Amino acid sequence: MSVESLRPDRLFRRAMPRGLFGRSLIIIVAPVVILQGIVSYIFFERDIDASTRRLSRDIAADVSFLVAMEDKYPKPEREALRALAARRLRYDIAFLPGQTIPPPSRQPRHQSTIDRALDEVIAQQIGEVRHFETARAGDDFDIRVEVHDGVLRLIVPRERATVSAPDIFILWMAGSALILLAVAILFLRNQVRPIERLARAADAFGKGRPVADFKPYGASEVRRAAQAFLTMRERLDRFVQQRTEMLAGVSHDLKTPLTRIRLQLALMKPSADIDAMLDDVVQMESMLNEYLDFARGGAGEHSSVIDLVALARGAAERAVRARMAEPRRLSVDTAAPVMLAVKPQALGRCIANLVDNALKHGRHVFVHVSRDDKTAEIVIDDDGPGIAEKLREEAFKPFHRLDQGRNLQSGGVGLGLAIARDVARAHGGDLVLDTSPQGGLRAIVRLPV
Repeated sequence: MSVESLRPDRLFRRAMPRGLFGRSLIIIVAPVVILQGIVSYIFFERDIDASTRRLSRDIAADVSFLVAMEDKYPKPEREALRALAARRLRYDIAFLPGQTIPPPSRQPRHQSTIDRALDEVIAQQIGEVRHFETARAGDDFDIRVEVHDGVLRLIVPRERATVSAPDIFILWMAGSALILLAVAILFLRNQVRPIERLARAADAFGKGRPVADFKPYGASEVRRAAQAFLTMRERLDRFVQQRTEMLAGVSHDLKTPLTRIRLQLALMKPSADIDAMLDDVVQMESMLNEYLDFARGGAGEHSSVIDLVALARGAAERAVRARMAEPRRLSVDTAAPVMLAVKPQALGRCIANLVDNALKHGRHVFVHVSRDDKTAEIVIDDDGPGIAEKLREEAFKPFHRLDQGRNLQSGGVGLGLAIARDVARAHGGDLVLDTSPQGGLRAIVRLPV
């Protein structure tokens, strides 16, 4: 791992949620949590400490009074006064005659805020000369003070030494935080859902899939973005339709005179010149069909869930028959069915173009279809000469012919690979070229699942 990736800002960005819902939730909840933390610190460190010390001073005053009573009054009167003090103060008071308390240890003890405050206040009230000790007796406090003829023991109830508000305060804080979190989650989920729906609609549109039930809703900004998406989709659909209709009209208008020329040539006396002219007419008709295929792409065709293996096999076999090649030159993996929503005619034309290119330059063609959690792949391999890596991207340019090595688009107008990549990208995927294990060219059509 590089030092650059360990920078605090990069680690912070990596730890932050990537989704809008998670980030919005942090923006709302984090200030509340920080505020509650500050309030809790102030409450416990200042208010609780002050309240505890006030109560401790009251207990210390009671202890000081009882100690003074033990030192001043004779034994018979002290017993009656102890009983009266126990009833009035609600302490358990006992006298341990003849006992002493050892000097306090200098080693620090792990004490709570209440124990520490009680020790400090009692020491201030009765003086540092008189020995005393405090301990816990369950939830209550056991206070022992040395008097002139023994030890005075007091069991002080917990509620007399500390306030009960902290538990309620913590409960209210935790409860309010949970309620706020639940409200924030519900509110943010309703606000983020329209954005997620817009993202799914845009993704489906990019893959060439219909988005018929999409309607703008949610916050005004999200509605505007959704309406802008719908307007953009309508403009793109209209543009593609107009382009397709225009080229279809041009193709139709040009095919009519070509057909007449073809008929006239067919009626003429056969000769080498007539045959050459007929070949030119056939090539012009093929060029017009390629122009129309390139312009049309997958326009007007709806997606449907089909088996890619069956589609690839059918398209490849059609390409073999069109080229009048031997069927044994084609090998299609008999893989398990791969179901995916695609435009069958457009994708079939893409596969047929790639198989035709492979048959044109290789002796054998291998087609393989696979799928994982994210993508489906249609791989076409051949054992031809292949294309140099630096020339592969140029092969996709419309009307472009390779000048050296293997020319994938020889015999055409330079639209075969352009049409294939255009169809793949219209499905939200892509077409890439690589080196085939068979020694020739590998064409990979990747489609999102």
